[in-house]
Amino acid sequence: MGDVEYDGSAAPAAWQGKRDLWRKGLETRQDELRSLESSASEARYFLPTMVTGLLATPAYIRAGLTHSPGDVSGTVAKKIARQEILRGDSCSFTFLLTEQAVRWAILPAEGMAEQSDRLVEVSCLESVRLGVIPLGTVLPRGPMNTFTVYDDRLATVEIFTGRLAFHDPRDVGTYRELFAMYEEHALFGDQARERIREWSVS
Repeated sequence: MGDVEYDGSAAPAAWQGKRDLWRKGLETRQDELRSLESSASEARYFLPTMVTGLLATPAYIRAGLTHSPGDVSGTVAKKIARQEILRGDSCSFTFLLTEQAVRWAILPAEGMAEQSDRLVEVSCLESVRLGVIPLGTVLPRGPMNTFTVYDDRLATVEIFTGRLAFHDPRDVGTYRELFAMYEEHALFGDQARERIREWSVS
């Protein structure tokens, strides 16, 4: 995607609260995410606390939705269906995970081991770069929030009570710069896979 000029005609940021999302329906949100991923040529995911749905096993996805109201089976199915985009060539994906995100146990040990295997598997896909940042890595800025950047047109930031979407190129640029900074300190390729395997057995 090319540079997008911000003309001020749209709000520079939009808030979507968790309760509004629940009323709208979690499955609807999955359709929105699929549309974003399908329209992007480059997507960057900074994951300081948990694994995102695109990288998750079905058991991990379901465990991550235990706080959500109602039957989440349809949402789980749609999250799994979204993962197919990782095997295409329309968009390149870069995922940065802290050691804490990889190791935070929302499943028993066997389930977390399967989740680690899933990360290793996905890291080998042609459209994916998966990096990890071990604890103890000296970073100039703390990893405050999960965020995603789609090309140079949108950055989304997640917190407990909802999600902020930034459209102003100045804000999007800030998150691109943050991502690039974290990326410089991450391990990729065989080094990342080796660490993930170590963490899954320790």
